[in-house]
Amino acid sequence: MKYRLEYALVKALFVAVRLMPDPLVRAAGTLLGGAVYTFDRARRRIAHRNLANAFPGRTERERKAIARAAFGHFGRLLVELMKFSTLSDTMMLARVEFDGKDRARLAYAQGRGVLFFTGHFGFWELHALVHALALEPFSVIARPLDNPYLNTLLEHIRQRTGNPVIYRQGMIRQVMRTLQAGHGVAVLIDQHIQARDAVSVEFFERPAATTSAIAALAIRTGAPVVPCFALPLGPGRYRMIYEHPIEPPRADSADAVHEFTQRCTDVLEMYVRRHPELWLWMHRRWRDEGEPSESEDLRV
Repeated sequence: MKYRLEYALVKALFVAVRLMPDPLVRAAGTLLGGAVYTFDRARRRIAHRNLANAFPGRTERERKAIARAAFGHFGRLLVELMKFSTLSDTMMLARVEFDGKDRARLAYAQGRGVLFFTGHFGFWELHALVHALALEPFSVIARPLDNPYLNTLLEHIRQRTGNPVIYRQGMIRQVMRTLQAGHGVAVLIDQHIQARDAVSVEFFERPAATTSAIAALAIRTGAPVVPCFALPLGPGRYRMIYEHPIEPPRADSADAVHEFTQRCTDVLEMYVRRHPELWLWMHRRWRDEGEPSESEDLRV
């Protein structure tokens, strides 16, 4: 009953958003995020604590402003994703500009597949939709939502422009087949995990348990690793960025997987420092030993 009620509420919002003009879409998203900031004390405390640790040199007032802005951003992300997914392919592409698309093309041209990575930052879900239109579809690594009805809805949105969704069961085998066929795989690297292949890297000068799978796959297959980020340009418009591929460690590196993972994390941190209001501060990215943690790799 709970799952059906949640689905009914989200579906009603989806129908309403389809009919809204863009300014109202953004306003609704900001209002939604602000409501979560106001009433969800647990997530608000996590965000404040994370920001205090990440930016000790900023005042409490500045950090609270970042937290409020981050909640507002994620409210807008949800509502703008609903609206964006209802647009035609032509209308989607008209709302974005690309920076570094040739870097992605060159990575594909190597014929080894491409590992794209980002974090819960900016408008990553929208980036995946238009990547399929501007380049080619890539496989999106995802964890199923607990609510199966909402998961089906989100899966439909993610596949709107042709991107396959890969879940945990049989994941590595599917990723390997995708790379061997010369196609792309998209991964988020900024959730805390505690699996056998996790490595601890520095993120905002604090140890953070991070999946090593993207580094291990890149070393094994030779697939280039391309960071990508989606920034807001203004109401209803976005900049989709493809950075230079991550330089792989030397073949004789003592711990190539750790070094590669750290290099990926450093690029993500650079963007979060530039635009802290666009990152998921309400997630417990840093955890003390013994705390509950995620068990899945490549978790979205």
